[in-house]
Amino acid sequence: MTAVENINNLPSLKYYRKKLRNNATRTEVHLWKFLQKSQLDGVKFRRQQSIGPYIVDFYTYQYNLAVEVDGEIHEEEEMLKHDARRERYLESKGVKVLRFKNAEVFEDIERVLNLIRKEFNK
Repeated sequence: MTAVENINNLPSLKYYRKKLRNNATRTEVHLWKFLQKSQLDGVKFRRQQSIGPYIVDFYTYQYNLAVEVDGEIHEEEEMLKHDARRERYLESKGVKVLRFKNAEVFEDIERVLNLIRKEFNK
């Protein structure tokens, strides 16, 4: 069992995880169609997984990999700072974070999926 597993899905964040799953963005719904039910190379992903105090869009235990999709709000200065802190925390727990802009997911899903797949072969 890794250190990440011990801090995943804290009970205090259950409400927020469920709220995020029930109010997923169009981009998250689109990408989830390709990740759910172990469709991507048999790898099981979870939606809205919490790791410590943070909730990531998609996560696979098998590769300790988080996949994030970012809308325009993530280009604002405060969000950039928040995302950098968040990413440092996740990486300190051994989690690799891949980020994709909404447009990338909609305009070139095959490229996005191939970049995710590359992480399985490292």
